[in-house]
Amino acid sequence: MILVTGGTGLVGSHLLYYLCKQHDTVVAIHRKGSNQEAVRRVFSYYGDNTSLYEKIQWKEADITDVVSLADAFKGITHVYHCAALVSFDSADDAQMELTNIEGTANIVNLSITNKVKKICYVSSIATVGKSIQGKLIDENSEWNIEHSNYGYAITKHGAEMELWRASQEGVNVVIVNPGVILGSGFWHNGSGKLVTSVHKGLKFYIEGITGFVGVEDVVKIMILLMESHIINERYILISENTSFKNVLFTIADLLDKKRPNIKITKTMSAIFWRIEWFLKLFGRTPLLTKQSASSAHNTYYFSNEKVKKELNYEFRPIKKVLEKICDDFKKDH
Repeated sequence: MILVTGGTGLVGSHLLYYLCKQHDTVVAIHRKGSNQEAVRRVFSYYGDNTSLYEKIQWKEADITDVVSLADAFKGITHVYHCAALVSFDSADDAQMELTNIEGTANIVNLSITNKVKKICYVSSIATVGKSIQGKLIDENSEWNIEHSNYGYAITKHGAEMELWRASQEGVNVVIVNPGVILGSGFWHNGSGKLVTSVHKGLKFYIEGITGFVGVEDVVKIMILLMESHIINERYILISENTSFKNVLFTIADLLDKKRPNIKITKTMSAIFWRIEWFLKLFGRTPLLTKQSASSAHNTYYFSNEKVKKELNYEFRPIKKVLEKICDDFKKDH
């Protein structure tokens, strides 16, 4: 039987849809108070009439709570580990260490104990070594903590180390390192905020370049890897290397909104994150942090050749991905 962690998140919810198409029952854990209706909404984007959604066997558990998690592992043979805390605010570093590293250690330990056959872990391109000369980055690029010394990257790297430990303890693993994941259903979190912000009349844009990928490509590849004989490998998942400017402009065109027309420079970002830091002292959640302000201006090019070659897989162009997302957004609004 299959277990999915992080089932109420962007990757987990879309993954559940594709898994439920293939299997009679899929176990998914959720934390107390999590929004399972968001998963039902994601299923609706695929035209599901709730029959597939009913195949999900929900179990309340937290990956940081071994006792609740242990019950969810009964009878499990394969694990898709999607749960994680994503933040670029240093105030969340301790919680990210607990969730991303210790939580993953719990998943690994229970997988070893229960003789799970295979784990697929959703990591990030944040854990892939960055080229300082603009060269194409691939899976062999060595991760350097001096170049990725922020909490999210460090804790996701630590989580990967737990997966490699599992591989030494008899559990087969595969790791995927997606770029910025674009997908429908979570309009107020992660990349979904790009769509919401443009819809509300976003005026600003940045020109940093990184790898983008559609969530459907991510989950399809995860399933292919789990069903394959491939073990103990990692794969960068990106469709295209493009700029945030291009993504924002495309979204604006698809929503019939005015394109953002004010370019944010590095100097402007430095001023903004310092203002946000000051306002944080008065209890406001920062919209921009030092790390997010810096990373938004970086230019990184990632290679997807390994996964394309080994799975004979073709990614959807980002414009096509955004067309589907904007259509879904219009249905919800």
